[in-house]
Amino acid sequence: MKGFNKEKGFNTLFLVIMLILTCGLLMAFKIKTDNIKREKIPGASVLYLPKAKFLKYATFGYDEILADLVYIWAIQYYSDYSIFDRFQYLDHIFEVIAELDPEYVDPYDIGAVIAVYEAKDLALAFNILDRGLEKNPDEWLFPFMAGHYAQMFIKDYKIAQGYYKKAMEIEGAPAHTRRLYANAVFMSMDYQTALKQWLEIYNTAEDERTKKIASNHIYRVKAAIDIQAISRAIEKFKEKYSRNPMDLSQLVKAGFLVSLPKDLDGKDYLYDSQTGEVKAPTIHWKR
Repeated sequence: MKGFNKEKGFNTLFLVIMLILTCGLLMAFKIKTDNIKREKIPGASVLYLPKAKFLKYATFGYDEILADLVYIWAIQYYSDYSIFDRFQYLDHIFEVIAELDPEYVDPYDIGAVIAVYEAKDLALAFNILDRGLEKNPDEWLFPFMAGHYAQMFIKDYKIAQGYYKKAMEIEGAPAHTRRLYANAVFMSMDYQTALKQWLEIYNTAEDERTKKIASNHIYRVKAAIDIQAISRAIEKFKEKYSRNPMDLSQLVKAGFLVSLPKDLDGKDYLYDSQTGEVKAPTIHWKR
């Protein structure tokens, strides 16, 4: 037993010495590379950051600690605006952190923020957030933020609705995620699906505020569907008579509409016979 304890103590001492030597070598290499001017070698400040699968050999099982250190260093690195090429290895740096500690949530979020607001690279932000969702399928935040970026920065509502749909299907996602999804569907001009979503939100709402929001959006979607139908009828009327109808009732008399639709509140749609434009009588959020 005494021999075993002695051997165990020797192994522990050996590991400690090896860890100190490894850290010393890494620091020496860092000092050496930091002395190389960045103007001469683009990305010189990250030349010493290998892939995670190699870094793991130097952590002795403490991958999470190294992930913390790399993350803290990354925050400092991307706060230095004098490094002109700092975004070149943005994906690599945050991929290293993700591989060292896949469940470390903050770096995915911050990496995407840097990609969007600093690097102006939305595709890279999507890549970082997709990686976060892949490694943490129970985290609704990643698809939620991706949907937000798609909606706000490139107005791509198809991409936004895809991400919002993923987010709202994850347990714990905030209730307004479904409303953001429904709005993105509407902005993609898929009116029937949008109407179905808003009706479901209205019927399952647990408070009057949510019901009012849903009601206003139902008004908006119905108006879009009605105006689309009326506008098509006006086009057919114009093709046949080479003019716009004097009033909308002529569309019914000419057989292009079975009846004139009214808005959700029972009011007539506004019509300009000079331009052929049809508008809702009320702004949906002012009802």
